[in-house]
Amino acid sequence: MKTKKIGVLGIGNLLMRDDGFGVRCVGELTRNYVIPDNLDVLDGGTAGIMLSPFIESVEVLYILDSVNLQDTPGAVHRFTDADVQSGDIQTRMSPHQVGLLEILELCKLRGKAPERVEMITVVPKDLTLGLGLSSEVEPKVDEVLVILCDCLLLDGFVLEKKGNTTQCTNSLLLKA
Repeated sequence: MKTKKIGVLGIGNLLMRDDGFGVRCVGELTRNYVIPDNLDVLDGGTAGIMLSPFIESVEVLYILDSVNLQDTPGAVHRFTDADVQSGDIQTRMSPHQVGLLEILELCKLRGKAPERVEMITVVPKDLTLGLGLSSEVEPKVDEVLVILCDCLLLDGFVLEKKGNTTQCTNSLLLKA
């Protein structure tokens, strides 16, 4: 049986406090976990349409990001493929950038979209210019990585922490 190629994409702007949440998560992931073959991890920053080659190269895509939803700052949400496809999620912080859903649609038009796309997000508190995550969002990095590990486990990937024998287990189930 062929192992699917899976991608983890962290997006956001580190210079706008909580907007950099997804980038921070993938940084922690690559720093603290052994990344297995067939799992590609990318700090997508604010690359917009330039992310399409990465998106088109994977069969399953997990996106880590901050999304400005009507909820308490720091609230974590997981969106399934059906949620993402419905277009009901705001995946654009600025009206001037090409949104993630538009990029996914372009990939579909080219016949190269992932089979499944899921998002694990946090509601931002502070989107002003500055470095570092807010005190509401900072502790959610570890929580999101646990959720991601659980999702990857369901896809057949066991992530091990570097320098440690601890593995992620399916210990946390979070509803969207």
